[in-house]
Amino acid sequence: MDPDRWTTHNPSGTTRVVVTKELPGRRWLEILTAADCRVEVSSSHTLLPTEAIAEAIGDDCGAAIGQLTEPWREELLGQLRRAGGRVYSNYAVGYDNVDVAAATGLGLPVGNTPGVLTETTAQLAVALTFTAARRIAEGDAFTREGRFAESGWLPTLLLGKLLWRRTLGIVGAGRIGAAYARMMVEGHKMDLVYYDLYPNEALEAYVADYSSLLEAHGEPPVTCTRADSMDEVLAAADVVSVHTVLDETTRHLFGAAQFETMKPDAIFVNSSRGPLHDEAALVRHCRAYPDFYAALDVYEDEPQTAPGLAELPNVVLAPHLGSATSWTREGMAVLAATNAVAVLRGRPIWGRPDVTPFLGDDPPAAAPSIVNADELGLPRSTDE
Repeated sequence: MDPDRWTTHNPSGTTRVVVTKELPGRRWLEILTAADCRVEVSSSHTLLPTEAIAEAIGDDCGAAIGQLTEPWREELLGQLRRAGGRVYSNYAVGYDNVDVAAATGLGLPVGNTPGVLTETTAQLAVALTFTAARRIAEGDAFTREGRFAESGWLPTLLLGKLLWRRTLGIVGAGRIGAAYARMMVEGHKMDLVYYDLYPNEALEAYVADYSSLLEAHGEPPVTCTRADSMDEVLAAADVVSVHTVLDETTRHLFGAAQFETMKPDAIFVNSSRGPLHDEAALVRHCRAYPDFYAALDVYEDEPQTAPGLAELPNVVLAPHLGSATSWTREGMAVLAATNAVAVLRGRPIWGRPDVTPFLGDDPPAAAPSIVNADELGLPRSTDE
């Protein structure tokens, strides 16, 4: 390990914890050092190769906190386990970068950080939607390049789309998808059509209650429909936002056929996982249909983008900012550190969707979220 690229905190700590990126805030570090951990943090601002992470783990490491961008597969997880590792904690709510089955086979708990990203990521999806609909990125470039100073205000300058009372399509109506839907429906009186393997009864009830409120004030209602197929959503919606998990059944869920099914002037939003869309197919579609817009926060081969994508004016690009608010990123760090400490100390699993108690002054003595807890037979907390 290169000492110039790693910072050590609490060097006398008895349990060594490797953290592959500097994390925001201070509380996460205080949690680890209070648990008598020696914490070694990478100061690299680039992606660490697997070999560098393995070298950092070495032959004595009790836990690791890693990133969604790192492939925590059997080789790396095995290295951690052989070094005495008792837990791997992912600094993300998603864990498609982790071979959970391999970790379970090694007896290694895998932590994640749900419950603090929902509103933040949904808010980013809303921002992407309107950046595309109102052509904000194009307008920003137009102004910075001095073209607005030359042209002045024009009646036909960068005309966008009014989403008021249009149709919103959601593919994947889990926590983030439902939060995004509520923001769009309530804020812009959009009808909602969604596709999910399971009905979201809470979301449907929310839209029904909001619709009744509108009618009570003399306004037309809004509707919520659970579609029988994804194609039904694609054909009907003016905006399609994807919020599904990434696995082998959803990889390239959106390809050439799906884009062709959408309206020629629709907006496609992906703030979930890049491989959910076929990026080369998306480039071809956006070239062929200049009124079709894509708004992306994630990429198929992240952090790389497909050839030609960045040159398209009808594509909005963000550098994976879904969870990028101070409150959320610091909360994620607290959850990741707490997962590691809880396993190291033999504490039970919280196992409840509300993890905000861990962000307060009197956090539960439990692990906020271990994704393979049941497979490993880890005990659940009995606290109410």
